[in-house]
Amino acid sequence: MTRLDDTPVPDYAGRLRLDGRRFVVIGAGQGIGRQASHALAANGARLLTVDVDPDLAGEIAAEVDGVAWSGDATDRDEVARMFADATRALGGVDGFVDIVGISRFVDLLDLTDDDWNWHFDMSLRHAFLAMQYGARAMAERGGVMVFVASVSGMTAAPRHAAYGAAKAGLMSLVRTGAVELGPMGIRVNAVAPGVVWTPRVSGYLGEAGRQRNSDNAPLGRVALPEDIASALLFFASDLAGYVTGQTLTVDGGVGAKFPYPMDGL
Repeated sequence: MTRLDDTPVPDYAGRLRLDGRRFVVIGAGQGIGRQASHALAANGARLLTVDVDPDLAGEIAAEVDGVAWSGDATDRDEVARMFADATRALGGVDGFVDIVGISRFVDLLDLTDDDWNWHFDMSLRHAFLAMQYGARAMAERGGVMVFVASVSGMTAAPRHAAYGAAKAGLMSLVRTGAVELGPMGIRVNAVAPGVVWTPRVSGYLGEAGRQRNSDNAPLGRVALPEDIASALLFFASDLAGYVTGQTLTVDGGVGAKFPYPMDGL
């Protein structure tokens, strides 16, 4: 204690630990989902690893000593089954991390109804369903929900009209979930990445795209999946015990930058 402060000092390092807590990781099979699974498991969490591809669900489960589960996270009956199975397999649910989200690059004027509906299923519907059934699974003990949003939901991104609109909806849903589920002891937050060098993105952009986006970032590189997993771990842990309804941007400083190129100043 000091002369003016005798309040107890908590175990800050211990607040990062998740020993004995039961988490569902939705979209666990690769990229951010795989790294998030390792981040949670390394800090003591027991996991149900979810992927639409049963082989990927099994492979990541083997890596983190979790329970594999495969199904469609955009289907109501499947999500109900997911949380029921998680409760049986893990003995309860204390939280989930939802990484699911993918975009197609389509010009605004070329978007079809199918394109629009697909983006909202892949970026928003699964979150709505997970929030409903996850909250019911955590109602007695409280818990945490963490989602992956996108900077495309904050500012316009080329050919991302539907994806950006869906991610903006996700961030609004996070705020609503925080308000309505807070009295149940449930925290709801999101992480909004910029460009993340996942296997899918690297295959699409190639090395030229990586260099272009690295040059655009004040930190001089694109994000790696582990950068996003670290932020997800923070929200899942008691270090964020009084944080809810928030979206944390993890973009290497791109969103803070005035758009003049550095070499033009």
